[in-house]
Amino acid sequence: MRGACLALSLWLPGAAAGDITDAYYDAPTTRYAHGVLGDDVEYGGLVIVSDQDREGTKASTDRHRVTVRLPQDHVFEDIAPRLVDLGDGMQAVMVVESDMQLGAQLAIYNALGHKLAETPHIGQRNRWLAPIGAADLDGDGYVEVAYIDRPHLAKTLRIWRFVDGKLVEVAAGKGLSNHRIGWDYIEGGIRDCGQGPEMIVATGDWRRVLAVTFDGKGLRSRALGRYSADAIKRAMECRLK
Repeated sequence: MRGACLALSLWLPGAAAGDITDAYYDAPTTRYAHGVLGDDVEYGGLVIVSDQDREGTKASTDRHRVTVRLPQDHVFEDIAPRLVDLGDGMQAVMVVESDMQLGAQLAIYNALGHKLAETPHIGQRNRWLAPIGAADLDGDGYVEVAYIDRPHLAKTLRIWRFVDGKLVEVAAGKGLSNHRIGWDYIEGGIRDCGQGPEMIVATGDWRRVLAVTFDGKGLRSRALGRYSADAIKRAMECRLK
């Protein structure tokens, strides 16, 4: 299976996943010369830190690590791994994983380094996606993950629901972005200012800051003001409503 990973862990087979306390990329590599994040260095490894011991029970003081090593035709093309809660106490790590021929996908790993779910690859080399975040966006009890598909080209917001161990696409909207070529960061994210989660992004022409919501059926957006990096920051801090 394309995209399969080798997990090197301290846990015995069948151990349950513990609480994930940290995750970071490892094994820097230049084998995929895309450079969308400002340089030609990506990562071939993902380290997941958990408070689980060898028998699958929580350790009081020690931290244990599992390392995911990607095959040579894949890299983690990302800023940093994101710790996400998939509901019912299921913790995971959300990453951008790129196939050198098929481009990027969003992938989710558990504490044991097993891939729980993934979106399809975009389908073409040097095509990327920029994560927004993960939350129960419509209040139905299921967690959704959101990203901008090709923030420099297609500029499409896509939302996928994690249900029955899979990611199922539930909404999409065009004309939005959260990244410019060469940035080593991604703007915006998901905020909750007391009225439920909102996705903070820019319009595709970088003129306005938008708050986008998902009601389970479709997307709704409202303008918060003219775009600037400071406006995005203030929006994420609920100082721009």
